[in-house]
Amino acid sequence: MADDDSSKENNYPNNHKVDLSVEVEYVPEKAEVDASFLEDFKSVFEKFSFKETAPISEEDAKKEEASDAAKNKDDSDSDEEEQEGQQKKDGAVSNKKRKLQRRMKIAELKQICSKPDVVEVWDVTASDPKLLVSLKSYRNTVPVPRHWCQKRKFLQGKRGIEKQPFQLPDFIAATGIEKIRQAYIEKEDSKKLKQKQRERIQPKMGKMDIDYQVLHDAFFKYQTKPKLTTHGDLYYEGKEFEVKLREMKPGMLSKELKEALGMPDGAPPPWLINMQLG
Repeated sequence: MADDDSSKENNYPNNHKVDLSVEVEYVPEKAEVDASFLEDFKSVFEKFSFKETAPISEEDAKKEEASDAAKNKDDSDSDEEEQEGQQKKDGAVSNKKRKLQRRMKIAELKQICSKPDVVEVWDVTASDPKLLVSLKSYRNTVPVPRHWCQKRKFLQGKRGIEKQPFQLPDFIAATGIEKIRQAYIEKEDSKKLKQKQRERIQPKMGKMDIDYQVLHDAFFKYQTKPKLTTHGDLYYEGKEFEVKLREMKPGMLSKELKEALGMPDGAPPPWLINMQLG
């Protein structure tokens, strides 16, 4: 019996595989119902019946979509052409011209508002120019930054300008922190690599000590208020290069101006003599 089993195993090798392809077909069962009931529920049974549909390939679907899109485009183009032709025949005004006719003029807008100086050229293109001008003329209103209508990016023109190094305020520079820091940097540069590695592992604190009383006086005695912008004063490109007229006082001549005019000390300005002669 054992020999028969072994001979059967030899006849069917291990690497032999039998491929079975099974197709399952669903056949709906016909309901045995009276003819009167069947007519009433015929539409319901048809929804649950299986119908053979031919599979649509992806290429056919793409072709159908492309043809539909082209057809819709042709229809829309033809409709637009018909509308334009009808307008030309009737002598009607186009939408663009009608929009320009409805737009207010700058002179009219300046007459309406209480502060005509706030009206700008592009204010008439707003959806509600009267409301816009009233908001701009309102007290303490922060204006929109002027770079909103520029095509180039904000601060694009400052890319080639060299940035000035930061300067400490006078009350902090008076403590001598800059000299101490410079001496510490020079000392660190003169050290060897082994000393630097040793200090990284075992760092020492308090290398730049300043007297507590000096720091206290600097921040609580001699500290001055920095220059701050006023409410609504926004930054714009090139603002730092403009002449600060608030610092200038009428009648006060700077040393540079006196040298440029060739005025000796105590002499009156040259235009004063011309005014007296006239």
